[in-house]
Amino acid sequence: MNIEINIRLAQSQDLQALIDNNQAMAWETESRHLDSEILSKGVAALLQDPTKGFYVIAQIGDTVVGSLMVTSEWSDWRNGEMWWFQSVYVLPQFRALGVFKALYNYVATLGKEKSVRELRLYVERANERAQKVYEALGMSHSHYDMWEVVL
Repeated sequence: MNIEINIRLAQSQDLQALIDNNQAMAWETESRHLDSEILSKGVAALLQDPTKGFYVIAQIGDTVVGSLMVTSEWSDWRNGEMWWFQSVYVLPQFRALGVFKALYNYVATLGKEKSVRELRLYVERANERAQKVYEALGMSHSHYDMWEVVL
């Protein structure tokens, strides 16, 4: 079965789909319910201000079946940008069809065109399924651990 997956940059009309995907991803991966008002404002802020990053949408027909957010980090060591995949989500009924691979390839191609040095993401330690997908696309586990403090 050959399914046409269309990949594009998100636009303002994708706001609700992005909010829904973020809510579903947070619940599915961390059993965490995100505050809808804060999330809505956060997604809208990024859509309105490209300096914050950008979203990429995967669509089959008229249905948004997956999305991810890309943010940028400057690396003085590499004298260039690194892009971070965040808020990655594919609707369960569209998994294993190449949706994330299509999103990944779109961002990788765009990154190469813009001389991005590295693509990165973080993943829940227990999310082995996602880790296998990332590995199959040529990504490898970093030697860094992430630390944080909530302000």
